[in-house]
Order: sequence, then C-alpha cells, then structure tokens
Amino acid sequence: MRSTRDRIRHALLFEAFGLLLIIPLGTVLFGLHASEMGVIGVGSALAATAWNYVYNLGFDRVMQRRLGHTRKSVPLRMAHAVLFEAGLLTILLPPIAWYLGIGLAQAFVMDLAIAAFYVAYAFVFNLAYDRAFPLPSWSAVSAPTA
Repeated sequence: MRSTRDRIRHALLFEAFGLLLIIPLGTVLFGLHASEMGVIGVGSALAATAWNYVYNLGFDRVMQRRLGHTRKSVPLRMAHAVLFEAGLLTILLPPIAWYLGIGLAQAFVMDLAIAAFYVAYAFVFNLAYDRAFPLPSWSAVSAPTA
C-alpha cells in the first residue's frame, strides 16, 4: 500500500493539475467569471483533496483485504474513478448551489459536467501517477489483468 506521504503527494498533484485545467474550461463552459469558477474550483479541490485521501485509503484497504494487493486493473481503475466522483458529487452539490444562488437541479447539471471531466482526468492522472511512482512490490509482480 502507499504511504501517507505518497498519498499526500498524489492528492496535491491531482488537485493542482486539475485546477489548471478546470478553471479556464469552466469559465468557457458555464459562462462564469474566472473568480467565480476559481472559488468553485478551489473549494471543490479542498473538499476533493480530503475526500481523495479518505476514499483512496479505504479503497486500498478493501483491495488489500480482499485481493492481497492494491494493483488496479483498467476496469477496476475505471470503477474506482466513477465511485470517487459519485461520492464527491454528493458532497459538493449543496455548496455549489448555495454559492451560485442556483437551484439544486441546475447545480446538479453543472456538477455532472465537472464530474464527467474529472472521471476522465482521474483515470488518466492515476494511470500516469502509478507509472511515475510505482510501488517497489509491483516490479516483482506481472501487470494486472481484468
């Protein structure tokens, strides 16, 4: 399993690169000012960073207990990303609606668009992160399969 230090590095890098992408994209897609999208982006990043740590720790503990390892196949990585975003969507929906002064339905559509971006982003980022920072035990085991 990954160390606390590695999990913190993962969460910070994930959120930093995500903000660099989502703030300009969000201003174009939603017609918000950069400052509004920045508040949503930074607030979401802070919530997501905490959720990222808790979620990944729990996910890896379940994998370790059930499978005896934490190597994620592509299908498992896809499920991992979708489940992460579903939890985050639930956490972020009320604050986004409140901040923008919009209804929950409108905030839900906005949050879904952001979540769709982050599902794809999480998948790509985590594959790249696992390759850039592999666990030493992974070198002794062949690549995961479905």
